[in-house]
Amino acid sequence: MSISSSALAPSRRALAAFLLLICGALSAVGLANPTAEAAPACPWLDPDESAETRAGQLVAAMTLDDKIQMVTGLGYFNPSSPNRHASGVIRGNPRLCIPDLVLNDSTAGIGFQQQHTTAFPQGITQASTWDRDLIGRFGEVLADEAMRKGVNVVLGPGINMARNPLYGRGFEYAGEDPYLAGRLSAEVIEGIQRRPVLATAKHFLLNEQEIDRTTNSSEADERTIREIYLPPFEDAVNSGVGAVMCGYNRVASLHSCKNPALLQGYLKGDLGFDGFVMSDWGAAHTTVPEALAGMDMEMPGDGILGVSEMSPAKWGERLKAAVESGEVPVSRLDDMVRRILRPMFRGGLFEHPPLPGSEAGQARSTTPESIATATKIAQDGSVLLKNQRDLLPLRGAGKRIALIGTPAAPLGAQLASQGYGSHHVPVFGLDPDVVPPLSAIRARAARDGSTVSYNDGTVPLLAAATARTADVAVVFVSDANTEMNDRPDLRPRQAVCNPILAFTQTPNFPVCIPLPTNQDALVAAVADANPNTVVVLQNGGPLEMPWLDAVPSVVENWYPGEVDGDALAGLLFGDVNFSGRLPVTFPQRLVDGPIRSVEQYPGVKDADGVPHSTYSEGLLIGYRWYDDQGIEPLFPFGHGLSYTTFAYSGLEIRRRATGATVRAQVTNTGSRTGAEVAQLYLAFPEEAGEPPLQLKGFEKVELDPGETRTVTFELDRRAFSIWDTAADDWRVVPGCYGVRVGGSSRDLPLSGSVDRGRGRGRC
Repeated sequence: MSISSSALAPSRRALAAFLLLICGALSAVGLANPTAEAAPACPWLDPDESAETRAGQLVAAMTLDDKIQMVTGLGYFNPSSPNRHASGVIRGNPRLCIPDLVLNDSTAGIGFQQQHTTAFPQGITQASTWDRDLIGRFGEVLADEAMRKGVNVVLGPGINMARNPLYGRGFEYAGEDPYLAGRLSAEVIEGIQRRPVLATAKHFLLNEQEIDRTTNSSEADERTIREIYLPPFEDAVNSGVGAVMCGYNRVASLHSCKNPALLQGYLKGDLGFDGFVMSDWGAAHTTVPEALAGMDMEMPGDGILGVSEMSPAKWGERLKAAVESGEVPVSRLDDMVRRILRPMFRGGLFEHPPLPGSEAGQARSTTPESIATATKIAQDGSVLLKNQRDLLPLRGAGKRIALIGTPAAPLGAQLASQGYGSHHVPVFGLDPDVVPPLSAIRARAARDGSTVSYNDGTVPLLAAATARTADVAVVFVSDANTEMNDRPDLRPRQAVCNPILAFTQTPNFPVCIPLPTNQDALVAAVADANPNTVVVLQNGGPLEMPWLDAVPSVVENWYPGEVDGDALAGLLFGDVNFSGRLPVTFPQRLVDGPIRSVEQYPGVKDADGVPHSTYSEGLLIGYRWYDDQGIEPLFPFGHGLSYTTFAYSGLEIRRRATGATVRAQVTNTGSRTGAEVAQLYLAFPEEAGEPPLQLKGFEKVELDPGETRTVTFELDRRAFSIWDTAADDWRVVPGCYGVRVGGSSRDLPLSGSVDRGRGRGRC
């Protein structure tokens, strides 16, 4: 879920604040939870029947008003909501035994106005683990927390692509590769839905910028859509995701939520999605066009202070009138309702109704398992970018360690541990449970008899003086990324962000107030004072590093969530080994990347004032561009170091009827246990017109010193296919396909080939 820039007029914000104050009082006297009337027998509750049959039975028993209620949210800050801390609610229907549907922002924790929940590491950190099993476990833990807060629909995962390193919401997602993003998204969806909770894949489709986000039209050719931007959603659908959220942006000049080519064509037609499509919050501009295009649920809906592009919000009322007049067929309304009910039955939501908001509101959802999972993700998702002279880990007794930078201290850690926007936990305010690095590192250092000094870094000269007296200096560099705004460049900027500013009606209004700091100058000053300088980055996307040659060690810590200091201390002191790998390319300079014209970004306005962003880079997104153009990145896609070393050997390729099986051996050649991410890339025949290399498999393996394990990659026909626009289908181009295996997109020591489509066994 997101917050539309035009969602609330300024004159209504005061009313919103007032309503927040009175909601509790209304709940206390019972007005927010009217007594449910006794329910008659509901035959659709029979769990032995199929979800399809049960949904059909229930739809047949519903009145027109029942159906309208099922597709219309209650609105923001509605005091009658059964869960007033949630992002959105579809009120249940006791007469028909339908439970409430309670929706909540959830990509990195159960956020919005929920309290006492865990702020997990955010999407880009999750992706940096490259660990399917861990991300699946995260989905389960997230769903468990959702249930404790009375939530049964989580608004995540986000699976848009990191097309542009300036993208303000890039940190919410899984990076620049559709295969990686799709596979990890499928894992978290399956984990969530192993509980009676539905997941939501968002934002459909081509939603890759925040500037002009409610008006911009994304323009991409068919092959690019099919090969880059649609596959992660295809993986989500194949994993059984219950819901998909249509975005704010236009595609081919038509808003996503009333775009039949997107919703009826790609999603429900080609991908076979049988769940429901909800609008992003306030992304429905009208009524009939959305309903006919394939949108099934409007959020946040009507209710008191219902927030919508339609002003006043009248989705339910207008939809009912459209059905009565015949503008929207009854069959279409029935389909909308059936699509909502089908995953509810399939996922067990009728058998497990959500906790009432009055009970869930004050419940603490964080558990020891929550913290353990968050810590595991924060550690396994941190990437050791550089480590000359083995400066890390911080071994030895009696060291003098200088910590530099505001993100190390309590308030600074609260500001730097998350990105900002609708996914922030909580969305309004700061997380009080963040563990600051200063306290965690100081406690860990004491165990070794080492001492820690601190300087906030606001005056580089004084910070350099502190660093000069230490054996090693650790400098914290943070960059505030936020929904609503894109980044101006790839320099790190500290800021104080206020999500309430998102409610202004001014397009592209700055949500964050920059702080007057120059962190690049700070790092340079500290590195000049102390040659043993470690830089810890807490950010949401690639950064330029003009100081890189002057520092021996760099850690990409991303946004670690509330376990911040505890997770980082274990890595810096070597209690835990680094195993994260980059899900995005870090360019040396912004101008090295594929976005090189205003037509591509931020877009050019047409005669009607509508901005259009043209995806003219086509298939050359991320590392595909750098490989194709022969440009050396600062750090390549898939890169990540360890406190141990690995070697690859024994490549074996076996051609199958429709694909191939590839095996390789990975050996830990170092002196301590560590995990390696073995990556497989395919090189297509020149005639295919594809980028030089494409990720088609990955496997994370933990190895003891000297241990060797075999990793296996199964490549199906789709792995060797391109989208043939003339045939409107996937096609294997006959020829020889290169197979490369190694530790990153630029470190692939094993090389082989396999013939496909020519009937030969070898190239």
